[in-house]
Amino acid sequence: MTLPTITIRLRGLEVAGCVLGLAGAFLLAADCDVSRYGWLAFLAANVAVIGFSLGIQARWLLVQQCGFMLSSLLGIYRAFGPHF
Repeated sequence: MTLPTITIRLRGLEVAGCVLGLAGAFLLAADCDVSRYGWLAFLAANVAVIGFSLGIQARWLLVQQCGFMLSSLLGIYRAFGPHF
């Protein structure tokens, strides 16, 4: 893989993380019938930013995103899981 290809892929992960994170935030803030899908958007954003942080070797960004991913998984469980 050439350097420009790596740079383009990293930029794609960065942009995807940004767009998906914003979409998740707006969905949750809207408090409507489809708001729970914001958690799925957050999870996808977490995966993208984790890939980005690995690519740029940003250790603390990786740690932060792993924590955010845990909160996204909890949100998904609470939004889509069993309701007793």
